Amino acid sequence: MIRHTAIFNPVGYEFGSCWRGVPTIPVLQEYEKHGAFKNSHQSQINGVKIVIVVGFLIVLLAAFFFCFQNIIVRVLFNFSNILGRFETGGFVDPTLQSSLLLLVMRMLLVVPLMAVLIPKLHPTAWQDIRQLQSLQHRQLLVQSLGGGGLMFLYLALLYIAIGLIPTGIALTLFFTYPMFTALFSWQWFGDRPTRLRWLIMGLILLGSFLTIPQPQNPDATFSLSGIVAAVTAGIAYALYVVNAQKSLKTLHPIPFTWISFAVTLILSASSLMIWGEPRAETDWIPLWIGGIFSALVTFAGHVLNNIGIRQIGATSAAMVSATNPALTVVLAWLTIQETLDILQISGVLLVTLSVVLLSQERKFFNP
Repeated sequence: MIRHTAIFNPVGYEFGSCWRGVPTIPVLQEYEKHGAFKNSHQSQINGVKIVIVVGFLIVLLAAFFFCFQNIIVRVLFNFSNILGRFETGGFVDPTLQSSLLLLVMRMLLVVPLMAVLIPKLHPTAWQDIRQLQSLQHRQLLVQSLGGGGLMFLYLALLYIAIGLIPTGIALTLFFTYPMFTALFSWQWFGDRPTRLRWLIMGLILLGSFLTIPQPQNPDATFSLSGIVAAVTAGIAYALYVVNAQKSLKTLHPIPFTWISFAVTLILSASSLMIWGEPRAETDWIPLWIGGIFSALVTFAGHVLNNIGIRQIGATSAAMVSATNPALTVVLAWLTIQETLDILQISGVLLVTLSVVLLSQERKFFNP
């Protein structure tokens, strides 16, 4: 097994990396601190800085793709005004069965695509997967399969949430997952949260509360089921992250992610058969078009995110990815005219800033 500590996951938020080959921001700062770069090497410094700027742009583009896939799901579930020019959408109801259907269609495209590209992404990936069958790696196999089960759970719940409540609110509530990740890490790894982390988690909760639509507001889209689904998806994703943190100490992220995708495909297809087939009047053409676009932007987001991590490091990439809720709100407003009130926008910004601060806590407060 190849040891690696970078978590590669389907939403696109990384939590650690040991990629080599390109100087990252911490490396550049350390070199400059000790004077390793002299005037004669100024061109090298400028070159590295350009690489870092490009890295930030790549991660930002990856975040855009991840937000865009959520907009696609929203349109498939709800009749929407696209760019203020025409109206479409609402091809399926925002139910568990519909979420499973969209998940199956997405994974039917992503799993084979990733299987074809695996040898280029990680040449020994299939060998790593075969080694999981041995007795000495049985525990790692269970953890990998468990990661797939958790991926299936949080994606299905997130799809339901996006269908029932505004996209930006669903993503903001989902982004409570760092708080649950900290609690689970404390329970299982003994990583006790600091006072600052408790404060940040409190701010995340406050921001999430502010985003919840008020039932007495006639213009608000209120769904208790959607709110519960979004928060539960965040809890499931936090469990996925903690499980991945343990598994990826030994297993490379590429085979781990492919196993998660494959298990998600199997579970979603099996669940769909158990809960019944789609309605006979289902309009399949727009669903497949949406599924293809969703798969492509998802895969592109993963690839770009990992390229960006190689250039700027996992911590900086996580800071950019933390803007996902706010970026989703802006994108939803531009593309499908989805609006929030001032209180909800304040909640989105509070959660976004809190997650950014949480991602930088160890760097600035625990040197």
